[in-house]
Amino acid sequence: MRIVFLGGTETVTGSKYLVETESTRILIDCGLFQGYKWLRRRNWQPLPLGIDKVDAVVLTHAHLDHSGFLPVLYKHGYRGPVYAHDATADLCKVLWPDSGKIQEEDAKFLGRHGLSKHEAPEPLYTAEQGEKATKLFRPVEFRQQFQVGDIKLELHPVGHILGAAAVILSSNGKRVGFSGDVGRSNDLLMKPPAPLPPVDVLLLESTYGDRRHQETDVREELAEVINEAAKNGGPVLIPSFAVGRAQLMQHLIVSLMDEGKIPKIPVFLDSPMAIKVSHIYRTHHQYHRLTAEQCERAENVVEYTHSVDESKAIAGQNGPHIIIAGSGMATGGRILHHFKHWLADHRATVLFSGYQAGGTRGDKMMQGVENIKVHGDWIPVRANIRNLDGLSGHADYQELTQWLHDSKLPAGTEIHLVHGEPNALECFRDHLLATTKFSVDVPDYMSILTIND
Repeated sequence: MRIVFLGGTETVTGSKYLVETESTRILIDCGLFQGYKWLRRRNWQPLPLGIDKVDAVVLTHAHLDHSGFLPVLYKHGYRGPVYAHDATADLCKVLWPDSGKIQEEDAKFLGRHGLSKHEAPEPLYTAEQGEKATKLFRPVEFRQQFQVGDIKLELHPVGHILGAAAVILSSNGKRVGFSGDVGRSNDLLMKPPAPLPPVDVLLLESTYGDRRHQETDVREELAEVINEAAKNGGPVLIPSFAVGRAQLMQHLIVSLMDEGKIPKIPVFLDSPMAIKVSHIYRTHHQYHRLTAEQCERAENVVEYTHSVDESKAIAGQNGPHIIIAGSGMATGGRILHHFKHWLADHRATVLFSGYQAGGTRGDKMMQGVENIKVHGDWIPVRANIRNLDGLSGHADYQELTQWLHDSKLPAGTEIHLVHGEPNALECFRDHLLATTKFSVDVPDYMSILTIND
């Protein structure tokens, strides 16, 4: 067996791992590259190693950096099965068409305003192609064994977001695990990651391989930010990932209002995608910590804006209010239109609540840039920029180490660190080598790992 690292190496985006045996080829994850322009260019390069000809694709979860390249495979002719948890399939049915629509709109905007070096810029894929790609799903339950050629596979829950799983595969007497993104044991929304069965090789995410999450009272921090913004008379703009983070933010805000800890001001969820995802979280509530009633309570308090006209009408809102809108790293979506309206106003607050990959607008604003480019215009950043610690859906390096311990992986297990920035990978490698008896390596982009039978 061999594994080709086609993405998710030395970066937190573009996760793709090609697994090959003598008779079978499967792709574990199929993610978009995001963030730095030099990374995003990889999305446009010729498909590596004919991955549109694989026997099957298996997804760990729905986030676009793990699933969002699948419509490109479809565009290039792939019609094989896509295995994932049922909740992951439901989420992708929302995410992929929406991603295609945003890319179409961005391409039109760039072409209309002459902001592209191409005369007629094209989207990576269309909403229609994203929709059609969802027809390839074959949902499977956690711990349900299925087979592709000579490879047997299972999904094991890892928290993080709805439907997220580690993929465990076995072939010719060897077991290989792909962690996907691993959640936290004390996550406010998701249940803790389940221990893994023993494996010979594990590809392990390292997003927070160089950091510990701060021990903070997230609810208290959020209340402080909202109360301060209300006192200033301005809005709180929350760039939010549509999956998981938008649902948690709604729950926290509504709970704080019900408890009288923040004023009852208008709250808008300005993301058609996040609105649909909120309904999916209510449908699959047995996989997370909130009850169906808690999900419904948030939906009843928060105003959902579906249409563009409804979104534009928010600009006429007077006084303090809260806007939750995509995208979480401010790389696109409706939050950019609210930025154009409010970013130069000192009364406004921008509250980031998740990981900001290097090169994204969110990362640049967190670094304190004075101006940010939105739709071709440079906008001065005079709003208050805040960050809500403690809401990350990723385990930090100590939590990951504890998860490995709980999984009772045998000494000598090969661990290959993926899905992390270079410093995080290096720090986590040193930590594991110093504190465990695992064999630890950091693979390069396009490198090949051979696993002998």
